[in-house]
Amino acid sequence: MAERRTLVEGLKDTPPPIDPQAEKSFVYKEKEKTAPPPSTVSPLSRTPLSTKLREDFAKALKRASLERQLHGQEPHTLQDILEEAIEPWLKSNGYLP
Repeated sequence: MAERRTLVEGLKDTPPPIDPQAEKSFVYKEKEKTAPPPSTVSPLSRTPLSTKLREDFAKALKRASLERQLHGQEPHTLQDILEEAIEPWLKSNGYLP
């Protein structure tokens, strides 16, 4: 086993110093400035909505969400499932274009 030494002694035995310019370029390197890819979906803001559902609907919705997530299916979040279910109703009743 190697002999123990103090931290100061260990620091004295460090390898030759690193080139300061190389160190600075590594630490402070500029991130490549690239334009973000064009979005295919227009950004929509979301607002909180609170409501109550029948207990059997809530359980079925939660189960569907978890099973879809386990199988890697989309949509799987409660929010996305509800949005997908509500959109056709809103369109057919003239509330959305």
